[in-house]
Formats: sequence, structure tokens, C-alpha cells
Amino acid sequence: MTQSVSTFRAALPLAALLMLSACAVGPNYQRPDLKLTSAYITPAPVTPASAPIEAWWTGFNDPELVKVVERASAQNLDVSQAAARILQARAVAKGAGAALLPQLDANGQAASVRQSLLSPIGEIGDHLPGFPRDLSDYQVGAAASWEIDLFGGLRRQRDAAAAEAGAAQADGAAVRVSVAADAADAYLQVRAYQARIAVARRQQKTEEDLVALLNRRTGEGVSPERELHQARATLDGVQATIPPLTAGLERQLNRLDVLMGAQPGTYRAELETAAPIPETPGLSIAEGPADLLRRRPDVIAAEQRLVAANAGIGAAISDYYPKVSVSGLLGFDSVDASRLFNPLAQASQVGAGLRWRLFDFGRVDAEVAQAKGRKAEALAAYRASVLKATEDVEDALSDLRQQQARADALTHQIDELTTARNQSQQAFDGGVISLVEVRDADRELLTASDQLVQAKAGAARAAVAAYRALGGGWSPEAVKVAAK
Repeated sequence: MTQSVSTFRAALPLAALLMLSACAVGPNYQRPDLKLTSAYITPAPVTPASAPIEAWWTGFNDPELVKVVERASAQNLDVSQAAARILQARAVAKGAGAALLPQLDANGQAASVRQSLLSPIGEIGDHLPGFPRDLSDYQVGAAASWEIDLFGGLRRQRDAAAAEAGAAQADGAAVRVSVAADAADAYLQVRAYQARIAVARRQQKTEEDLVALLNRRTGEGVSPERELHQARATLDGVQATIPPLTAGLERQLNRLDVLMGAQPGTYRAELETAAPIPETPGLSIAEGPADLLRRRPDVIAAEQRLVAANAGIGAAISDYYPKVSVSGLLGFDSVDASRLFNPLAQASQVGAGLRWRLFDFGRVDAEVAQAKGRKAEALAAYRASVLKATEDVEDALSDLRQQQARADALTHQIDELTTARNQSQQAFDGGVISLVEVRDADRELLTASDQLVQAKAGAARAAVAAYRALGGGWSPEAVKVAAK
């Protein structure tokens, strides 16, 4: 027994040396050469200093917005699900790594057997003097086994599982990016709806004043009844715009609550008081499209799946080669419990195994071809994710510039309409024009004010979309990915 154990112990360093000296079959991963331009087509708008991209929502200088986004990031249930998926992927990767190590099992057994005298053995033994019908057996020991990864199949499987775990972490980061952006977008829409409702209420008051005036003037016979009916119809139209705005506001408040992991209505009281739409912060895009390979979680996840698919080719190719394993058993076996650990009860076994799919290469060929197909698919998905990322940024930057240009034009229009309205009031005071014309000027001013609210909200939401497209809202250092 001592000699067998010594043989087994001597075999372990040799096996380890063979495994370490062997190379892993299959291609090593090389990042695809993507031809990306050094800058975006659409330049970022000239705005004040940009906020840190990891916490871009702080750049809006709105404490309520910061509270909403951080609460959603901490409490959102999609984030919780992503965290659970990360734990699962890490466990799979850990299991794949453990397959490279020897397996050691301890076992013990105690059995009491009463031999049947009608069985073949029992009928023979019953005719033998002193045949023991009742027997006990006690066993205790340890068994070790180890598949020596000579050709790297297990290492490729470990690399693939590690890359999948990295993809799961990147997917989790992508969820965080989306949740932060969705929460900010919902908050900005809440403020926009509140501002638009306020404008509609002012417009309603203007139309009510005009109806009251025409009511009086019609009764006096000064104004025709037709003007009164037109004014009432206009008032009804203004009043009809308020319910859809209110419904939109309530939808966004409900959306925010769910994003923050709560039942609709939970946090509504905190946001019911209207507040201005926050000013849009600046954007930093100096790094250009190439930075998306590092910053966009979905791009990182797509590349990690490409890494996993590449490692899968090596794992499939390894089946062309033999699998070598060693095993050993050391223990004690006795029918007498008091003598279980007696030297005479010692038992040992050393073995080596070879498994080779020598006559199954047709199936191995198919498995390798399938693995190569998965890599080709993953490569196309990776390239597509990069192109989609650049498209998202370009669209968001263009939308941001155009919304800001629209807001600038509307601001200038409101200045002009304000001057015209004041001049109309002066003309009315001088008896040159009627009050109806003054109310028309008020109506035009309020309509432009509503459009300006929409433009400012659109610019702020476009900035949020740009931050989302740039991969803002997380730190790349937080994700551990497989070696490139």
C-alpha cells in the first residue's frame, strides 16, 4: 500500500508539469480591427463644463433629479435581476475553473447484512460448517481523481465561462445605465408636463377673460354674437388640452415610482409641486467613437460573448486529442469496527485513464464547425453593437443641437411677441385697437411659451439620451472582463 501511495504522489507533479507545459489548442482571441473615425459627425453643443460621465445626472444641478436617479439605481427591480444573473454567471465561471483542479472525495460506510439462505450463495454456504449468515462491513477512505488538461480543453472552457461572466456583468451595467437614463427622462417629462399645464392654465385664464368681456359687450350690443361663440369655442379647445397633459403627467409619475421599485403613488407627493426644467449640462465627446468600446456596456458584453465563442472553438478542437486522467484511492475496510484502522485493513488503488474519441471525428468536426459558426455570429453581433452605439450617439447629438436651436429661436420669438403684446396693450389703451386683438397677442405668446417648454424639455431629454448613448452612468473599472 505504501508503494502504491508513493507512486500516486510521484505521478501528481509529473501530471502537473505536463499540464502546465502543454499549450491550449484553438485560436487565441484577437480584438477585431474596427475602422472608427476619430470624431463624431455632429459636434457637441457649446455649453458649460460637463458633469462627470459616471454621475452625469449631477450636472443638471437639480437635487430632486439626483435623488430620483440614485433611488432608482438602488431600488430598481431590473437592477436586482441583473445582479442575480451576475451571481449565477460567476458561479458557473468558478465551477469551470474548479474543473482544472484535482477532485477529492471522502467517503464512509457501515453496513449490516443478513445473507439469504435461499439465494445461490446462501444455499452453498448453508452446507459449509461455520457459515456466517450475519455480516458487518465498515469502510472509510478518500478517493482522488484528476483530468490532466494536456491540450487545454478545460482551460478554454474556463476562459469561455469567465467571458460569459464578464458579459453578464456588462449586461448588469447596461441595465444600470438604462435605469438611470429612464428615471431622468421620466423626471424631465414630469417637469415638462407641469410647465405645459401651467401655460395651459394661463391660456385658459386669458380665454375666460375674453369670454367674459365679449359676454358683456354682446349684451351691450357692441360686439356681434358670432365673436362670443368663437371665443367660447376657443376656451373649450384650451380646456380640452389640459386632461391629456394631466394624464401624461400621471403616467410619468407612475413610471417613476415603478423605476424606483415602488407601487405607483409612493413618491408622488415629492414631485407634485412644480419646478423648472433643469438646464442641460455640457457633454464631453473628445475621446471620439473609439471610447465606446470601453464605455458602452452593451458593446463590452458583445465583445465578451465573442471572447467566449472564440474559446469555445478551442474547447471543441480539444476533442480531437486524448483525455488523460489519474485516480487514486486510499482507505480502510474491515468487518470488525474495532479493527477498522488496523494496518491490515488498509486498502489502496492507483489508476490512470485514457479517453479518446478516436472513431468519432465526424461528430467532432461538426462540433468544431458549430463553434466556428457561433464565433462568426458573435463577431457580427459585436460589429453591429459598435455601429448601433455610434448611431445612438450621432442621433442624440443631432437631436440635442436641433432642440437647443429650436429653443433659442423660440426664446427670440417670445421676446418679439412680448414686445408686440405690450405695444398692443398701449394701442388698446389709446383706443386704437380692440381688446380682442390684445387677447390674440396674449394667445400667440402663450402658444410660443408652450412650444418653448417642449423645446427645453426636448433638449434636456436629448442630453440624457446622449449620456445613455455614450455609456454614462457607471464605471468601466467595476466590470471584470476576460483577458483580451
